[in-house]
Amino acid sequence: MKQKIELLAPAGNLDSLLAAVHSGADAVYFGFGELNARRNAKNFDEDALREASRICKERGVKMHMTVNTMVYDREYEAVLRTLEIACKYGIDALIVQDLGVAALAHRAAPEMPLHASTQLTVHNVSGAWQAKELGFSRVVLAREMSRAEIAAITREVPVETEVFVHGALCMCVSGQCYMSSVIGERSGNRGLCAQPCRLPFASGRKGDSGYALSLKDLSLAQRVQELVELGVDSFKIEGRMKRPEYVAAAVSQFRQALQGGYADVDLMAAAFSRSGFTQGYFDGKLGQSMFGTRQKEDVLAGQKVLKSLGDLAAKDVPRVGVDFRFSMRENEPVCLVVADSDGHTCEVQGAQPQLAQKAPTNEELVRRSLEKTGGTFYYLRSLTAQLEEGLICPASQLNALRRQALEELTAQRGQIVPKPFSRPQHTPYPKHRPEWVQAGGELPLRAQVRSISQLTPRLCEECSLLLVPLEELLRGGAELPKEVRKKIAVSLPRVVFGDDVAELTEKLLRCKEMGIEHLSTGNLGGIHLGNQLGFVLHGEYGLNIASSGCLAEYEKLGLTDCLLSFELSLSRARGIEGTLPRGLLIYGKLPLMVTRNCPIRLSGCRDCKGFGTLTDRKREVFEVRCTGRKYSEIFNSKPLYLADRMEELDSFDYGLLYFTSEGAKQVDKVLLRYQKTHEPMEQITRGLYWRNVK
Repeated sequence: MKQKIELLAPAGNLDSLLAAVHSGADAVYFGFGELNARRNAKNFDEDALREASRICKERGVKMHMTVNTMVYDREYEAVLRTLEIACKYGIDALIVQDLGVAALAHRAAPEMPLHASTQLTVHNVSGAWQAKELGFSRVVLAREMSRAEIAAITREVPVETEVFVHGALCMCVSGQCYMSSVIGERSGNRGLCAQPCRLPFASGRKGDSGYALSLKDLSLAQRVQELVELGVDSFKIEGRMKRPEYVAAAVSQFRQALQGGYADVDLMAAAFSRSGFTQGYFDGKLGQSMFGTRQKEDVLAGQKVLKSLGDLAAKDVPRVGVDFRFSMRENEPVCLVVADSDGHTCEVQGAQPQLAQKAPTNEELVRRSLEKTGGTFYYLRSLTAQLEEGLICPASQLNALRRQALEELTAQRGQIVPKPFSRPQHTPYPKHRPEWVQAGGELPLRAQVRSISQLTPRLCEECSLLLVPLEELLRGGAELPKEVRKKIAVSLPRVVFGDDVAELTEKLLRCKEMGIEHLSTGNLGGIHLGNQLGFVLHGEYGLNIASSGCLAEYEKLGLTDCLLSFELSLSRARGIEGTLPRGLLIYGKLPLMVTRNCPIRLSGCRDCKGFGTLTDRKREVFEVRCTGRKYSEIFNSKPLYLADRMEELDSFDYGLLYFTSEGAKQVDKVLLRYQKTHEPMEQITRGLYWRNVK
């Protein structure tokens, strides 16, 4: 039998946690310290966490702690401390992005359930299977998924699913956004997104509001029954940066909807919205109607409902059913026993009953007193009354017994039961020194292209591996020389929504028939499928590898080498140890976002050539390129260029040249600079390699 659906609420601080609990949330998620994707929220220190744990345990509310950022090697002790604290206070689950953190949690806290964060970009069946095989008991699905795509996972993969049902929509697929770090040195993958997508970006196309990266908030409050029928396990409300009144509005209305009532969407919109709500991703209907910004009218609407929402957030809702057993016998103290469904039992006694002069105490009078649980989180589930006739127990005494019994029950329920934690012995990873350095050679080069036309003879000759998009290979790969095909790795798209495994498998097998044995991917789903089909696997930047522990876990998954995250400074990247060969992206316009809703397709695809630009408030121009009308990528305005600093790259096994809009002549010119001339170039960026991403 399908278990009850969990209503999961955000808790950026203790006030918001109370609002969530009082409004009927089944579970809350929150951050502790700085290893979480909302570092700008107040979050919880140990004192606040102790109080929060007591409150939640008393009411039977589960607690999910977010440890959902990529971590650096220097944060190993901070991760262990976070795991220890989570176990100490009986946290119910950890939400994790970094596979190194997940592996450490499995060793240090083996009884702690792990949920795969939406930052891991799980958005298809293959990715969900890989997460399950890694030991995650739940996957938090990407916000961009449609109803049918969610259904495929709930139907085909035996893992719990958590789906966002209300709150802000990022323009970029979670875990794949680098705009905040590249522009402002504040990484969304490190919990410090500066929300550049809410700033003005103009496409110049018809219908463009000037905020081409700002989506309306999501709300599926009117689609609750559909989600229930899909078999979703948890409804997740976004908003750890929002005030308690927002939490109270969203939780209370979804609770009403789950109980078969009507969700007041207008109330939720008044609490917070950006020009209303959208259901576009869920319905698979993308386009201009999904875009919106926070308007003056939205702010004014919120001011009208804050007080009523504040009152709602301050009051407990009945959530814990109790069974009372009351006995009254002559010459014995009256006795009240209370029990809950979790096995807690309390017994209290009062004075001996008196002989009744008029109306004796009967079961109805006992029930009236014991069902007065208003103001608490209890409700009377059942009553067993054993009453001798002709006796009376005053209502005041019954009320006092009820209060005493529930207070003692609450104390029992609030007891924190720690989970086992043991500090694992830290074994240093092997020191890494690339073979080409030991042999006195030059940094091996690889190239990633968007078009087969960029595969010049010189590039094919000089590069050790050539990453080519799957669809490009299906169009023209068979015409390439056999010796070139041996060097090619089929590059899977950054996101593959609704992957029909049979269809994707058939396409990849066609590549194998061409003699292509390598596969390059930046997603868990691609790794899972590549392993199944026997490809030689290479990892891309989208895996967000930023530590020795994370690198080691991807090696266990079968990667033969991988690109490190380009959000790393060069010094941090050099410090990553281990045996898996690692590369660095050393040329190209950095990919800042991958989006399912195209920012330049505001008036449809009819006149679009699959290419456009966005201009920000500083007049920087960003390329936007569409792939098969399935997703768009936004690229930085200037190319990353390191050809004149190659001597600083001797800690890496290869360098990747990432070509987007370059023609064949420009490809060869760039290759020559990296191999021979090493001359400086104007209008470039050094990326983040000599900057300090927080």
